[in-house]
Amino acid sequence: MADYPFWKGHGTENDFVIVPAEVELTPARTRALCDRRAGIGGDGVIRAVRGDDGRWFMDYWNSDGSASEMCGNGIRLFALHLRDEEGATFPLEIATRDGIKTLAESDLGFTADMGTPRVLGETVVGVGDRSWPAVHVDLGNPHAVLFVDDLAHAGSLIEPPAHDESVYPDGVNVEFVVRRGERHVAMRVHERGSGETRSCGTGACAVMVAAAVADGASRPVAYRVDVPGGTLEVTWTEDDRLLLSGPAVVVARGTTSL
Repeated sequence: MADYPFWKGHGTENDFVIVPAEVELTPARTRALCDRRAGIGGDGVIRAVRGDDGRWFMDYWNSDGSASEMCGNGIRLFALHLRDEEGATFPLEIATRDGIKTLAESDLGFTADMGTPRVLGETVVGVGDRSWPAVHVDLGNPHAVLFVDDLAHAGSLIEPPAHDESVYPDGVNVEFVVRRGERHVAMRVHERGSGETRSCGTGACAVMVAAAVADGASRPVAYRVDVPGGTLEVTWTEDDRLLLSGPAVVVARGTTSL
């Protein structure tokens, strides 16, 4: 294929490559683009597609070449791209494999309405010879949230933590969480299809939900969620929706033939 444009950025150091609709994404091309030594480098690739209805669609792929339903950090970066490169205005509706998400500009950068969470009970997650109870939260993609005394208990997170494959037949995003203070938590995450990442937007939402349920918090309520790459804010509204707020930063534009 001839050279084509790309655009790269991150949200709390969860980084992505954005390519135009004419680029056919395949597992091999996605892995090549995300390769941090031989490619551009990223936790995933977003293909910017304009639908027949005029609405933009976020065609999101994980770094291992698998397609995914949704990405909370990626959709903020996509909103920045659409504002700066396509003249999009806000509020902005973006289509995803998990339905329509509405984005707004905010003091933290952008706020994404992530929809209504589903808390689906408890499961178990293990690392090495240790295991913990985890809360199963569905944000359009699956999450297992567990509370630990020290984030080091997550280990290297090179391999996916052990989980019940009957509960998560397509894999799961696993969040390890410690409490930092009132309405304030910190997390590490192993993202399905990407390994440990510096941040996970849907993961931060799942963590907030698990913490709020454990705390018996009444809505509306907001939590600060610290990730290795920065800080996100998640608000659970009175009408049962999650609002994810955080930064989006562009770091490079160019062309590639990968």
